[in-house]
Amino acid sequence: MNKIAVFVDVQNIYYTTRDTFGRQFNYRKFWQQLSEQGKIVHANAYAIQRSDDAQHKFQKALKHIGFHVKLKPFIQRADGSAKGDWDVGITIDVMELAPEVDTVVLLSGDGDFDLLLKKVAENYQVTTQVYGVTALTANSLINVATDFFPINNDLLQ
Repeated sequence: MNKIAVFVDVQNIYYTTRDTFGRQFNYRKFWQQLSEQGKIVHANAYAIQRSDDAQHKFQKALKHIGFHVKLKPFIQRADGSAKGDWDVGITIDVMELAPEVDTVVLLSGDGDFDLLLKKVAENYQVTTQVYGVTALTANSLINVATDFFPINNDLLQ
């Protein structure tokens, strides 16, 4: 059976689906579709911790589906800008878990991950899949992935 590890850049998916479609990503439907490809043995969702009820409800829903939710504090800088980037954390987890699976699935359009997917495919002979909003996914990421799956109406709420 195909062993699958899933890594979700929650902020990236939230903003790209909201900005493009005005809708939210359907994590439950995604999980069901992915389960048809094999067994999901690792599923991490990387999010920013905010203290509001909507976020707590969303995180609880992700956990109920089967995701391990990893949170990083939301940092508001003195100049008004914000920080809450999970790129390094996602990279470390992918590198650690890729040897244990057959397929690495990344939900993100961030082109910074292209080198990561290329490296794990070469080093561990894993299949790499990227799910992202086509118009907001870096071409370099689309091109390096074994398979690119555009997020469209089928995966939206």
